Amino acid sequence: MTSVLLATFSLLPDGEPGGEQLVAALAGRDVDARWVCWDDHDLDWSSADLVAVRSTWDYTRRADEFLQWSRWVEQRALLLNGSRVFEWNIDKAYLLDLAGRVPVVPTRLVDDANLLPGLAVAIADFGTVVVKSRTGAGGLGVVVAERTDDPRLSGLNSGPWAVQPLVESVRSEGETSVFVIDGEMVSQVHKLPAGEEIRVHEAYGGASCPVRLTDEHAALAGRAMQAGAEVLGRSLDYGRVDMMRLGDGTLAVSELELIEPGLYLDVSPENAQPFADLVLRRIAD
Repeated sequence: MTSVLLATFSLLPDGEPGGEQLVAALAGRDVDARWVCWDDHDLDWSSADLVAVRSTWDYTRRADEFLQWSRWVEQRALLLNGSRVFEWNIDKAYLLDLAGRVPVVPTRLVDDANLLPGLAVAIADFGTVVVKSRTGAGGLGVVVAERTDDPRLSGLNSGPWAVQPLVESVRSEGETSVFVIDGEMVSQVHKLPAGEEIRVHEAYGGASCPVRLTDEHAALAGRAMQAGAEVLGRSLDYGRVDMMRLGDGTLAVSELELIEPGLYLDVSPENAQPFADLVLRRIAD
């Protein structure tokens, strides 16, 4: 039987929420899939026909180790998207590569050497800013600041950082995610933060629900994935495109998630089917 390893991390040994849907979808296609921890050194990764990075959500604090692991696995098994895609996507500087190809939330890059002047320029240009680690996920360490001596900046995680304007529509319209699997826009999820929070993640009180896939959101998702493919010089197996509406009404990419984007299987279990089809197609190629 065809064997697939779904990579997760130690605090989620059973995979992403709703992960059983993905195992069942693959089993229905005669594929033996199981969740394994990406840093399990005793595992024979070469025994798998394919490895899919799914919920390796500790990679942000272990970036070098994770990238080294992905390159190592790629020498032994077929790895969806692959290590070169991961290396590009792990740093939010990729948004600068996409700018000019698709609308993106304006982004500036700062580090410890230019933190104060960089923030000052960004605040002068944007007003209230959102500061986040360039390698980060899940809203961890995100800080909103209105001035360079804003006390909230004391909560910054380690840098370097990406600085963006606070997109006010996130509190009213929210953020939208479109899932793109093997070039097809398959579903859309709408996410809203709670109260005055700007982070839409459930850990901060946010709520996510599936909605009808709209032409506007699907078009931007397709363009964003194509832009990423052009930058990298290769096609992309899967991705999740997060987007928000800017003050001038433009729908813009806030994130292009190509490493381990959650499929939101707990609210959109149907996403398991096209992902399982992708796995079969790649094994057959």
